[in-house]
Amino acid sequence: MTQTNSVVSHFECYDCGSTYDLEHTEFPCPECGGILDPQYDYHDVEVSRDEIESRNGSMWKYRELLPILDTDDIVSMGEGNTPIVECPKLAEEMGVARVAIKDEGQNPTNTFKDRGASASVSGACQQGIPEVAIPSAGNAGQAASAYTARAGIDCTVVLNYQSNDIQKTMVEAHGADLHLADGKLDKAGGTFGELRDDNGWYTVATFQTPFRHEGKKTMGLEIFEQYDWDSPDEIFYPTGGGVGLIGIWKAYQELAEMGWLEDETPPSLHVAQSTGCAPVVQAIEEHRDEHEAWDCPESIGRGIEVPDPGASPWILEAVYETGGTGVAVSDSEALEGALAAARHAGIEMCVEPGAALAAAMQMAEDGKLDEDDEILIINTGAGNKATNALSYALD
Repeated sequence: MTQTNSVVSHFECYDCGSTYDLEHTEFPCPECGGILDPQYDYHDVEVSRDEIESRNGSMWKYRELLPILDTDDIVSMGEGNTPIVECPKLAEEMGVARVAIKDEGQNPTNTFKDRGASASVSGACQQGIPEVAIPSAGNAGQAASAYTARAGIDCTVVLNYQSNDIQKTMVEAHGADLHLADGKLDKAGGTFGELRDDNGWYTVATFQTPFRHEGKKTMGLEIFEQYDWDSPDEIFYPTGGGVGLIGIWKAYQELAEMGWLEDETPPSLHVAQSTGCAPVVQAIEEHRDEHEAWDCPESIGRGIEVPDPGASPWILEAVYETGGTGVAVSDSEALEGALAAARHAGIEMCVEPGAALAAAMQMAEDGKLDEDDEILIINTGAGNKATNALSYALD
């Protein structure tokens, strides 16, 4: 058995503070239903920044800060290590010093969901789980089916009928058991909950397992390393459940705790949502610490069409603590953002990150960004995930 040298110590509930050992498999928190979060003994980290930089390959280069103890349990297809692509034409158009895009579309199944799938399926293997399940708008289900196929464990995916045909096909191509639910993502989630209770499934859904958001955290760790242990001034993130934004916030806090950052001023974290479903943006505008569920969500960006994000207090903490804000854009503006990335930078992005770029462009137009600002847009998924939607904008 080869150790990862992880310094993970236990799970702690973000909401009530209850603690559990690493063998605990009852998620979410049995005491309050809150989010269980892995905790680390940062003073025990023996790896250096130089050693991290010398490692090649996947997101598991940060294995000391991930909750997997044995390398034999790691399920990886080289996810992570995605490039930050400079976009000088966009910077000129927006009147800022620098615009770059973190291109998560270059992951194995073409989205940042692979990071969470790698970590959560690895966690299931560590705990000896033979079968997992997940509700999804599409991409997370496809990623989970790919990584469970690689791990050799069974997987059930609950999608709604509106999910992309590519995602439905690939879930089954990877050998997962596909269930289709009526309605939108929240309805699929309800159907999943009933099936989970009936079947006793171990879930790898966002914030239902303490492993999943740790995988997304590696996106933040990479950003700070790629900026020479510093950061851009502003990061725009397309926000549905908000797990990636929380991951970036966690990465900043951990690196600051270890003293690895050249400047401990955090980047401003900005939430981008759709005008058809903007519960977190509304909470920010009203200076609340928790969202109110959004009635009648409607957006072609299914990944940000999340009317009731359970982790909104954590998202809002990240926004308020970093001096960020929230911007809601229309579907047409999100599509134009995706096309702007394709035409000005050659980067193929789907609708959701198009909303993040559109939000940054809107803030620039409103004079809310400075000419010396460095901007980073998170491209959460490649354009091939949304060719039908993008084609509408080309008509």
